[in-house]
Amino acid sequence: MTREEKSAIIEELKEKFENSPFFYITDSSTLTVESVNKLRGLLFEKGIEMRVVKNTLVKKALESAPQDKNYAPLMDTLAGPTALMFTEVANSPARVIKDFRKDKDKPFIKAAYIDSAIFIGDDKIEELSKLKSKEELVGEIIGLLQSPARNVISSLQSGGQTIMGLLKALEERG
Repeated sequence: MTREEKSAIIEELKEKFENSPFFYITDSSTLTVESVNKLRGLLFEKGIEMRVVKNTLVKKALESAPQDKNYAPLMDTLAGPTALMFTEVANSPARVIKDFRKDKDKPFIKAAYIDSAIFIGDDKIEELSKLKSKEELVGEIIGLLQSPARNVISSLQSGGQTIMGLLKALEERG
């Protein structure tokens, strides 16, 4: 690989890291070509981009990022075979990997960067797969906001019937 090609890859990775609030660093080595192709297909269906890149190029791209991104803890995970997964939905790669591993032992998660939070190690897969997506959180918030309004409306409706019943009883009495 020429110096220009390496520079182009580093620039492309810098842009990816800058524009992706969520990415995973994984190891899918030892998977057969057939298994990797199946995994790539599953990832593609969920809008996840998988790239196999040399660790030195990933390190250079991460090192050039602003300090506030705090990529430093990820550097130690960049050893051995590495595949990057870029996504718009924080929990998608973990869910795909978890489902894929029902009959395989890889890929495993070296690290995940979720909107400035860093998860190190494959033991975090359960936690990562349970993260709520933006759409799920918005749905929950809307449900919570609608709940009090429903309670007030149902109380007013049932209260109106009670008041009418009381007025009618008083009218019959008097």
